[in-house]
Amino acid sequence: MTEPVVAIISGSKSDNEIVEKVVAILKEFEVPHTAVVLSAHRNAKELDDYLSKTPAKVIIAIAGLAAALPGVCASKTKRVVIGVPVSAKLGGLDALLSIVQMPSGIPVATVGIDNGKNAAHLAIRILALNNDDLGKRLRVKLEMK
Repeated sequence: MTEPVVAIISGSKSDNEIVEKVVAILKEFEVPHTAVVLSAHRNAKELDDYLSKTPAKVIIAIAGLAAALPGVCASKTKRVVIGVPVSAKLGGLDALLSIVQMPSGIPVATVGIDNGKNAAHLAIRILALNNDDLGKRLRVKLEMK
């Protein structure tokens, strides 16, 4: 089995609909991935362990409410972290602001509220910079549109 190059981490099982959108795009582009549910608050130790062991090059972190997960991930790894805010409360604006307003030196690329598809597309574009096969698949898909 191929090691995952994208790790999808959601803060709650209730985020599964967004996870499925991310997975669908990654499968379409044949990008090896894995998905886990780990809350930054409820599973702090497990999250630390996961981040230290995953071979993934890009982390997609999906979170609502306090939306700490993407920032916590970015503070504990040098990998690219893409945050997906979830519309759990306040239409997702609270989550969006929590994810996008990270302190200097702890960047989190942030996509629109509930936009797991764009998170997957951004991960693919980042990975394609150093993967010729993925770059070719990306170019073919873009030419088809």
